[in-house]
Amino acid sequence: MCLCINLYRLIFKRELMMENSFNPRDGYVSLKSESLKRKLKERVVSDDDFHGYLSAEDAASLAAQEGMTIVELAYSLLDAAKAYAVVPISGFQVGAVAVGNSGALYYGANMEFTGEALSFSVHGEQAATNNAWLNGETGIANLAINAAPCGYCRQFLYELNTASALNIEITDTTELLTWFLPDAFGPQDLGITGGLLDAQDHGLSISGDDEVVFAALAAANASYAPYTKTYSGIALVRDDGVFTGRVAENAAYNPSLSPLESALSFMTLYSGKSPYDYPPTRCVLVQAEGQADQTGVTGDVLSTVAPDVTLEVYTAT
Repeated sequence: MCLCINLYRLIFKRELMMENSFNPRDGYVSLKSESLKRKLKERVVSDDDFHGYLSAEDAASLAAQEGMTIVELAYSLLDAAKAYAVVPISGFQVGAVAVGNSGALYYGANMEFTGEALSFSVHGEQAATNNAWLNGETGIANLAINAAPCGYCRQFLYELNTASALNIEITDTTELLTWFLPDAFGPQDLGITGGLLDAQDHGLSISGDDEVVFAALAAANASYAPYTKTYSGIALVRDDGVFTGRVAENAAYNPSLSPLESALSFMTLYSGKSPYDYPPTRCVLVQAEGQADQTGVTGDVLSTVAPDVTLEVYTAT
């Protein structure tokens, strides 16, 4: 029975991916500014060093050359960002660009998993936030999107340490996140100070000398899990590197981001390669003992993108 299910997933996955081809370079074709298109193609399409974000220096330089503000530049890049979407179920691409407190710009795009519940999906706003977080950003000032964020994303974003001052940029309209989410419920209601993107170090340790395990441990130590204390991190191995992800819990629980979703989204934006086309060859989960357990959900989602990979699980103390 298990073999039949896995075979179905593989066939279904291939058919859907053929219908929804993944090529981030296509996103630059639809940019409205010809000069911006040319400069970004030179930087992104021809430069293997582009990894889903523009540094503060590059963003400021490009904005100045185009006569734009940083926020206008972020909005101009939405078509480029959404080309990173992995959407084998809906075929509907969503892009987002986060402006960090540093002035750097971070792409985000939605991600879906065939054969799994729709609740496992990563939204574009989540992806941009996660991209900023894993790149060391400590706060988000603006988030550029094409339409108002869904309720799920409003709640996810309200976990940010900058939630009360976060500007949502839609076309020519700027509104605070709190305008979209009045009378909000958040971490403060549960006695939590600070929020997502605050620096974390949980002091976890583990024995051994496996560098991939230690990469997952580092992700667990930097994870955000104030509600369950199940600090957890993932390390994915592929021939182009080791990619990590962290759990990002939410006061409303359901909008939490799992460490594997975090890693897969980041890996896609960093490499410009879909995990369906270039699946990981190894997956390591490191977690602390707490009120939750990431093992089951990690194994389920992993089976959709890398059915031949066995999940390795380690407990850190």
